[in-house]
Amino acid sequence: MSDNDDSYILEIIGVNKTFGGLKALSNINLKVKEGSTHAIIGPNGAGKSTLLNTCIAKLVPDSGSIIFAGRDLAHGITPHGINQIGVSRVFQTPEIFPKLSLLHNVMIPAFAKRDGFFRFNLFKWLRDEKKLKDEAMSYLDNLGLSDSAEVHAGSLSRGDKRRLELAMCLIQHPKLLLLDEPTAGMARHDTNRTIELLKDIREDGMTRIIIEHDMHVVFSLADRISVLAQGAIIAEDEPEAIKGHPGVREAYLGSAEI
Repeated sequence: MSDNDDSYILEIIGVNKTFGGLKALSNINLKVKEGSTHAIIGPNGAGKSTLLNTCIAKLVPDSGSIIFAGRDLAHGITPHGINQIGVSRVFQTPEIFPKLSLLHNVMIPAFAKRDGFFRFNLFKWLRDEKKLKDEAMSYLDNLGLSDSAEVHAGSLSRGDKRRLELAMCLIQHPKLLLLDEPTAGMARHDTNRTIELLKDIREDGMTRIIIEHDMHVVFSLADRISVLAQGAIIAEDEPEAIKGHPGVREAYLGSAEI
């Protein structure tokens, strides 16, 4: 990738967010290269999830801009509109349809992305069902969930729900995938499987932003790492440089070991 501005798919410019008297985000400036994996790390309460929430219009920043593919996500666009232009999000608490099967959980977002929930077309559902069913099963298989395809999603463990939500995002073929602690609650075997899947989708040109406390995940995937502490970016560099950064070690003192 070149270093010119055209290589950046997301630019966060001067973003601030305050809750009452608490400064949750303080003048955040961040550029993410297209096709890269950019990790955001930091102690609990650093503002990581708040930052992702401003990228999907779940929160509106007090000031600043968030430019994705030429659109300002901070102003004048709904969360659904942001999803339609190519941004998907895996949340800390999985957002699934608990009374539906895993298979239908994965198929529904694909139709919503293509038609929109408010233009849902039953005829198109029936016409395209076989194709999307096969694609959904492929994602479930890649994540080790295909044997449970007909099980109600609400019965899954927390780790399996996270894998299901990842499949629900991937079938939408987003340009930008936001992952908020995607391996939380997973056993190491499932974590490694998720890492390998995320490595594989790099070839599709999908850009990923990952919030993660598990440094094994971060250093296995990240091309670049930003470190947040008390709402501000205190360091940003390639993984090897971040490992030895004194400010990062101080921010993590008593929490995650890097």
